[in-house]
Amino acid sequence: MNNKPELIVFDLAGTTVEDNQDVHRVLQMAMEYYDTKITLAEANAVMGIPKPIAIERLLKLHLQPDITPELIFEIHAVFLKNMIEFYCYDTGVREKQGVSATFERLQADGIKVAVDTGFDRSITNALLKRMKWKENNLIDASVTSDEVERGRPFPDLIFEAMKRTGVLDSAKVAKVGDTSFDLQEGRSAGCGWVIGITTGAFSKAELELEKPTHLIETIPEIIGMF
Repeated sequence: MNNKPELIVFDLAGTTVEDNQDVHRVLQMAMEYYDTKITLAEANAVMGIPKPIAIERLLKLHLQPDITPELIFEIHAVFLKNMIEFYCYDTGVREKQGVSATFERLQADGIKVAVDTGFDRSITNALLKRMKWKENNLIDASVTSDEVERGRPFPDLIFEAMKRTGVLDSAKVAKVGDTSFDLQEGRSAGCGWVIGITTGAFSKAELELEKPTHLIETIPEIIGMF
């Protein structure tokens, strides 16, 4: 492993963006609109993966009959509408402490910064607009689940981030996320650093099961690693 990565790929909600189970609740409401009541714990279990896949898993979990692509699409459309509205207008939407300063410091050290997510591009654009990372040139790329063939836990999001930033070797990439799926994604891509943040959707104990190279509580801790 080299002393420092060429690229760090960060997850969004729960990792770099504060999430007080906001995504969980929006997903819960979208499912309930179509007569499937899920718990916040059930929603939490599918955080990090593409939301249409999450919706299908939850429908199967509740033994819903007649699960069709059309039903999944309709539930996802409700989720999209409400999630975009939340990220555009809710006053509680903010980055986690120290994220912008960390991104700036990493870039100053010659490390490229990307974000990837289980959201689609429409939600991501709304969120990035609120964060102002793009307009402040604090990220070099963003990749969303609808822009790759396979979302987490597969490596496609990271490989696309590498392509967009000109990084050729995944051993020189770090992946940072708050779910087991994030860490599985990093491992499947062959990342040199697979970093779990313990203040998001999954507990420290759950993340430890994925054998990350590092566990952190706050994003600024990353600066001291390299």
